[in-house]
Amino acid sequence: MPNISIAEAEDLVSGALVRCRTSEDNARSVARALVAAEADGLKGHGLSRVETYAKQAKVGKVDGFATPTAEVTAPSVLAIDAAHGFAYPALDLAVSRLPDLARGQGIATAAIRRSHHCGAAGHTVERLAEAGLVALLFANTPAAIAPWGGSVGVFGTNPIAFACPLPEREPVVVDLSLSKVARGNILAAKQKGERIPDDWALDADGRATTDPDAALKGTMLPLGEAKGTALALMVELLAAGMTGANFAADASSFLDVEGSPPGTGQLLLAFNPAALGGERVLAHCGRLAAAIEAQPGTRLPGSRRLGLRRKSRQDGLAVPDTFITSIEELCGSSAAEPGVRR
Repeated sequence: MPNISIAEAEDLVSGALVRCRTSEDNARSVARALVAAEADGLKGHGLSRVETYAKQAKVGKVDGFATPTAEVTAPSVLAIDAAHGFAYPALDLAVSRLPDLARGQGIATAAIRRSHHCGAAGHTVERLAEAGLVALLFANTPAAIAPWGGSVGVFGTNPIAFACPLPEREPVVVDLSLSKVARGNILAAKQKGERIPDDWALDADGRATTDPDAALKGTMLPLGEAKGTALALMVELLAAGMTGANFAADASSFLDVEGSPPGTGQLLLAFNPAALGGERVLAHCGRLAAAIEAQPGTRLPGSRRLGLRRKSRQDGLAVPDTFITSIEELCGSSAAEPGVRR
């Protein structure tokens, strides 16, 4: 199985999306995000999403031609309408606008509504950290977690991501969903025909299951039991309540072509660290990172991901020929995308 380069993978994904009723610019934005996730080993947010995204664009569940718009509603607040398009162009817009606002005001926020699956949330905050900002992202997703003690999904898996610049090295990035595992891991297991651990999810009758199909029809177990559902409530109110997006229980699935657009939301916060703690604040943060790494057997969050990223950039991505073919054949084309080695 020959590897394909990052550029070849992006061409493969964007080509499929363009064939399935997506603009070239939007397709490139989505392709960059999915391939970046794949390169970091985050396969539940990587190439496994291409088929579903493409089919949703073809039927209009996501508007592949949508252009996100931003309105400054207060000196440091952007209200972004993703217009029922893919989340990535809206997140790109937020990342392009927030640094100037945060540097001028000390803190800035982007509230994104009528959005879609935001993928690897850590990538968005990492980009802001690379611009010198501390960043937080909250996102809500379609219903997947029941309130503690309940049996019907009210909250999404609702990821939280955080990034902080560190002196002369990559930012520290924390990216976690509030389910025990990301739902994308269950989708990936289903596509591979694999079972899942019995402590990931419950079936529709509230029983533990190792069947990914049953898990996708049931609910996810929360991280930290009751504490996890409390955090999910917090994210729901920030990412949907504060942005005017659909709550999880009102959002259609990211995983099929049924129903209206999900209309979920994301809330981004960006802080200018120098405005909060002075010019030496990042050196101060760097001392904490060094103290963590000084202990044998410890590492900062994201270290494994960065190692996989470097390897992927050097060696390319291992993608089975059958999977490449399935992407090439989406929306009626069987011709190989330019530059993809077979």
